[in-house]
Amino acid sequence: MSGVEHENCRRPAEQAGHTRPAPMPRLLRSARWNADSVRDEVGAYAVDHLGGDGGVPIVDETGFMKKGRASTGVQR
Repeated sequence: MSGVEHENCRRPAEQAGHTRPAPMPRLLRSARWNADSVRDEVGAYAVDHLGGDGGVPIVDETGFMKKGRASTGVQR
């Protein structure tokens, strides 16, 4: 969600205000995540940044079972 292009933890750590990258891999490796809290935080972020008067949230569950090797993200 940061919008930072990254291949390692240095740039995301810099954007988060860290002077060195060490805290970022430690966070990703050992943090305990609470799915309900993350959902609530992401929802609040979306409302604050994307919401507007009269806005309506829409969830589109039109996914399909992927087949073959040409579909994106397919792995056998």
